[in-house]
Amino acid sequence: MDIKEVRRQFPILDQEVNDHPLVYLDSAATSQKPLRVIEAVNQYYREYNSNVHRGVHTLGTKATDRYEGAREKVRKFIGAESTEEVVFTKGTTAGLNLVAHSFGNDHVQEGDEIVITYMEHHSNLIPWQQLAKRKGAVLKYMPMQEDGTLRLEDVQKTITDQTKMVAVALISNVLGTINPVREIAKIAHSHGAYMVVDAAQGAPHLKIDVKDLECDFLAFSSHKMCGPTGVGVLYGKKALLENMEPLEYGGEMIDFVGLYDSTWKELPWKFEGGTPIIAGAIGLGEAIDFLEEIGLDAIQAYEHNLSAYALDQLSKVEGITVYGPKKADQRAGLVTFNLKDVHPHDVATVLDAEGIAIRAGHHCAQPLMKWLNVSATARASFYLYNTKEDIDKLVAGIVKAKEYFTNVF
Repeated sequence: MDIKEVRRQFPILDQEVNDHPLVYLDSAATSQKPLRVIEAVNQYYREYNSNVHRGVHTLGTKATDRYEGAREKVRKFIGAESTEEVVFTKGTTAGLNLVAHSFGNDHVQEGDEIVITYMEHHSNLIPWQQLAKRKGAVLKYMPMQEDGTLRLEDVQKTITDQTKMVAVALISNVLGTINPVREIAKIAHSHGAYMVVDAAQGAPHLKIDVKDLECDFLAFSSHKMCGPTGVGVLYGKKALLENMEPLEYGGEMIDFVGLYDSTWKELPWKFEGGTPIIAGAIGLGEAIDFLEEIGLDAIQAYEHNLSAYALDQLSKVEGITVYGPKKADQRAGLVTFNLKDVHPHDVATVLDAEGIAIRAGHHCAQPLMKWLNVSATARASFYLYNTKEDIDKLVAGIVKAKEYFTNVF
């Protein structure tokens, strides 16, 4: 992978922030967009802006072809059997809520178990928490090891014949842990439970094959994988989606509407009520082309080297605590940390003054913060456009923050 060529494709990186060259280390929150994605969205609005599925005129036909063409790209990207299994949503959150409300309401009963982990993003925690409250179900958490990993022995003890749903992040947005979701899915299925995967952090960085993962549902967002904001994907096995009720009713998703009853379109359109996120889906399709031309395996290998380098360099900073697996091959391209006696927001502020963008806070993972016994953390996340020089600047900025607050206080 030619990193210089990759970086040239991201125009936003060629700027200064606070009189310093921008070092963007917040891709776990949202990634930057290559020029070709920006141009694809712009081209839609400039040249063939029209609604999809509803008209036979030239612009409408072109828009529909590009929109459904993006769905086919997603299908290939995740290894789904059919485009009927690919539902466009507003993002990961919307997809997980759809499963919890539509599928969960029908399949979870009083006394059933829903199993998740302490490391889940709120988007993959609150929907199950609320489902458990609605149905009188039991919400259970898999134990975690001190380094933020899961042991399959603990998974086997937690999932029982009373378990109906298991929901796990492919990659933790805080710890960077790459979870063994394939093995967890096998355990879930052996007890008759359904497996839901939050791939918001996984899809941008790992090659995904839903059949290999053996998941029943999988959700991810465009904006974390070089695509536009406001659009995402829910994958579901066809047989399961066919028996689910839509949550949004209106145009696009109907087959026949009478005065007192209506019927729905076939998959996947019955879940896409209203005018869809056309430009976003087209941009996502372009982002997939971009990532696949580079190669997900190459991206993963490159980020692995960055993570290993970051862990090594950060270990040299006195007073720093890095959370998550200690081995780079067990984690994705992010490091979450705290600096002794310095609040993570103060660390982030000092870094911003140096032109370095990181994230500080609870990262939409408050139960995990409690498990870590902290109120907040700082997080630097890497992507295919970052370099070892970026990490060197990060470390130098952290040292500067430490020295500043040591001298001041």
